[in-house]
Amino acid sequence: MKIHREGTNILILLFIVLAALNVPVWLFLPPVVLPCIFSGLSLMFYLFVFNFFRSPRRYYKGEREDMIVSSVDGTVVALEEVIEPEYIKGPAIQLSVFMTPMNVHANWFPVDGQVDYVRHHKGRFLSAYLPKSSTENERSTIGIVCRNGERITARQIAGAMARRIVTYAEEGDEANIDNHMGFIKFGSRVDLFLPLNAEVFVKLGDKTWGGLTPLAKLKGKV
Repeated sequence: MKIHREGTNILILLFIVLAALNVPVWLFLPPVVLPCIFSGLSLMFYLFVFNFFRSPRRYYKGEREDMIVSSVDGTVVALEEVIEPEYIKGPAIQLSVFMTPMNVHANWFPVDGQVDYVRHHKGRFLSAYLPKSSTENERSTIGIVCRNGERITARQIAGAMARRIVTYAEEGDEANIDNHMGFIKFGSRVDLFLPLNAEVFVKLGDKTWGGLTPLAKLKGKV
């Protein structure tokens, strides 16, 4: 399993720390039960973190024209009409996918097009499951102009555990469904804001896979 570059240094440091803790345990605690338990727990914790930073390479094989594909693995937790004030600056369909610590946390571009807007906002670290996390939490907003001229917004949102959002997208970059848009360490949620006339394929509670699950289809400007 390939490991995401965001996790390389963390995994190396964690290995060193756990090894340093385990050596005195085996040297000074009575054998064999307690050292085995401690080492077993250390291994389980390391594998949990290792699993978090896995980075599968994915290629979307479906129809790409006007297609919106999930940016992340997770569960659809919001699907409603809202006002998106930052990039679209008007009515939009908000489609939010929440990630648990067990999900892949790489973020894919949701659509083919061009990155038009990138802003990072400091904020709180409320549970990303809460609706107000979209506007109050630490977040990064990426505005994308789709190939048909429509504009969509993708917003990376930190959560209670997530303390760092990494955004690779830069203004002027090509957006490609097969490429990573960013990464959220130990969190948490991505909101997509789509035109009101988009045909949505998912519903609340549906599971999604980043770079693979089609979420909606754009109708084009009217």
